[in-house]
Amino acid sequence: MSLWSKHAIFEKNSIILVIGVLIVISIGGLVEIVPLFYLKSTIEKVQGMRPYSPLELAGRNIYVREGCYNCHSQMIRPLRDEVERYGHYSLAAESMYDRPFQWGSKRTGPDLARVGGKYSDEWHRDHLNRPSSVVPGTVMPAYPWLARTDLDFAHIQDDLKVQAKLGVPYSAEMIANAMNDVKIQATTDHADVTELEKRYLKAQARDYDGNPQRITEADALIAYLQMLGTQVDFKLYDNKANIR
Repeated sequence: MSLWSKHAIFEKNSIILVIGVLIVISIGGLVEIVPLFYLKSTIEKVQGMRPYSPLELAGRNIYVREGCYNCHSQMIRPLRDEVERYGHYSLAAESMYDRPFQWGSKRTGPDLARVGGKYSDEWHRDHLNRPSSVVPGTVMPAYPWLARTDLDFAHIQDDLKVQAKLGVPYSAEMIANAMNDVKIQATTDHADVTELEKRYLKAQARDYDGNPQRITEADALIAYLQMLGTQVDFKLYDNKANIR
């Protein structure tokens, strides 16, 4: 039987052709999928990455609640214009503890993946209270109530427990000290800041909202923004050779 005759079986019989296509697709799918079951993680580990501190996690929850991702992305693509404007392109590990991730789908405002440390706390306070005072022509709405609203962190331990169930490496010690860590990081009393820094590398402890008498939602949101992009030492990565 010639090669053409063998092929004619598939050409003349649609059922056999469908079965053959399904077999080929199944083999290809198994080749792609099965190796993933033997990998502990598909994300390359990056030195410096840690879970959010309780205050930063509370701030991230506010960021999500207010829909900030609708105008601000947190994903810098490996393109020259992106890197020149925003900094080193985003690494997968930077989103490994984000549920949901905040990559975003559009940019009315700038990408915030590297905003940490770029501006002062005072700038962020002014920006949230009256955006046009620091960015003329902006279309961002004001969020003055954040500085007037006390942060509700009564259930922050439960937040950490849920994140731990999802795979974020929060230890029993981190969960037990969650409420106290919020107070330490959001005030000017640094009596226990050393213990906070042991639990959360590079955690910044200070009064973020300009009101040391209260812990507000502005404290939490600014703390979250000020840590974005500060955990990884990007000097270890050559971002020039991989930019198209």
